Amino acid sequence: MRKMNIEEIKQGVSDIISVKEEDCRTSYEEIPEAVRIIREIGDISNLKSDTKSKILKMIPAIIDHTLLKPFAVRADIEKLCYEAITHKFLSVCVNSSNVKLAKEFLKDNKVKVSSAIGFPLGAVSMRTKVFEAKCAIEDGADELDVVLNIGKLKDSEYNYVYDELKEICSLDKRVIVKVIIENCYLTDEDKIKASYLTKLAGAHFVKTSTGFGTYGAKTEDIRLMRKTIGEKMGIKAAGGIKGFKTLFEMVAAGATRIGTSSSIEIIKG
Repeated sequence: MRKMNIEEIKQGVSDIISVKEEDCRTSYEEIPEAVRIIREIGDISNLKSDTKSKILKMIPAIIDHTLLKPFAVRADIEKLCYEAITHKFLSVCVNSSNVKLAKEFLKDNKVKVSSAIGFPLGAVSMRTKVFEAKCAIEDGADELDVVLNIGKLKDSEYNYVYDELKEICSLDKRVIVKVIIENCYLTDEDKIKASYLTKLAGAHFVKTSTGFGTYGAKTEDIRLMRKTIGEKMGIKAAGGIKGFKTLFEMVAAGATRIGTSSSIEIIKG
C-alpha cells in the first residue's frame, strides 16, 4: 500500500475547488503563552511542579468552558457564565438558542461567547446552517463552532463543503470560526481533506469533535491536522478532555484551544 502523501491530497482538493492556499488571507491569533510553554516542554514527564503551577494559571485563557447538552436550562447557562467570569476562561460555548442569554449575563466582562452551529450532526441544509450562524452573530456570538457536513465530504462534494464554510466565514470578519470535522467518522485521508477545506474557506480553527460522536479528541488526529494546516492556524481539541494531563498532551500534539465541560477540574491540576 502506497504511503499517504498529504501534499498530494491537498493539491487534489485545491484542483477540484479551484482555490489555492496562497489565496487565503485569514488573520490567525498569536500562539498563547501556555501553548508555547507546553510545546517547549513536550513530554509531561519533563514537567516540573513550579512550571505546572505557572501553566495552571495560564490555561483558562485557552479554554472554551462548554455546555451543549440539549436539556440545559437558563440556570445552567447562567452558572456556566458565572464560572467563566470567576476563573477567567476565554469563552463559554453554548448552543445558538442560548447565545443572547449568555451575552447578556457576560455584559461588561471579557469572556467571549462561542456558539455551536449545525450542532451536533452538521447535516442541515446550507441555507439553514448559514442562517443559524447569522442569527448567532446578531445575538452577540464572538465565535462560531460550525459542524462540517460530513456526508458531503465523504461523497467528495468538496465544492459544497467549501462554499458552506466560506459563506459562514464571510458573514463577519471579526468573528472567529472554528470548524468541527468530527474525526471519529473520518478516515485519515478524510481528515486531511476536511482540515484543508477548513483552511481554504478562511476559518481560524479546525476542531476535532463535537463530543457527541463515537470518540473525541486524540493526539494522533491533532498531529495529522497540524501537519495538514501548518503552524499558524488554530486547532481546537474537544471531546473527552477531563484532566490536566490530557490537556497537556493535546496541546503538546498541536492544539491551541481546548473545549471542555470539565474546565474547573482541569485548572485544579
